[in-house]
Amino acid sequence: MVTILISFCRYQIIFTHYSQTIRKITNLFKHTDVGITFRSTNTLHQLTKPKPQIHIQEHNKSGIYALNCNTCKQAYIGQTSRNLKQRYQEHIRYIRNNDPQSAYALHILKNKHEYGSMNDTMTLHKYEQKTPMLSPYEQLYTQTYHRNGLLIPEQHIGDTNPLFQLIINTVTTDTEKH
Repeated sequence: MVTILISFCRYQIIFTHYSQTIRKITNLFKHTDVGITFRSTNTLHQLTKPKPQIHIQEHNKSGIYALNCNTCKQAYIGQTSRNLKQRYQEHIRYIRNNDPQSAYALHILKNKHEYGSMNDTMTLHKYEQKTPMLSPYEQLYTQTYHRNGLLIPEQHIGDTNPLFQLIINTVTTDTEKH
């Protein structure tokens, strides 16, 4: 992009990037009254400007999710690097085939509880595309649900992480104050 401005009766040309072509152009004006200025496009404003959000329907996202039991209102916390719809269909297939491969399917089958449609049952808690981040986030949400008595008993919470406990305690204390 090239912008031409008139400044103090003198012409000024502003270039927003630098390349060999731009250098050749600026050399043409070396012995004239035309001022050459370069403007950066990676300004603080440009770097902090919100990026346009690409709207992806929730059931097409990956990340950390909760599957709620319609009977006892407790939840299973899971992670998926695929989309939620695929993962939900797997859980339902386990239930229909009487195959307790997931703690959610085990809970529904063992207790003869009810499950609902994906829109009524499944909630995306954390949209995450980076696979290495799925397990830590899943552990954080699992520990949070367990501490609040909202986790189905069939789900193993794993080792408690002191840092997650600190976060959970801080968030709980802050919400109790307000």
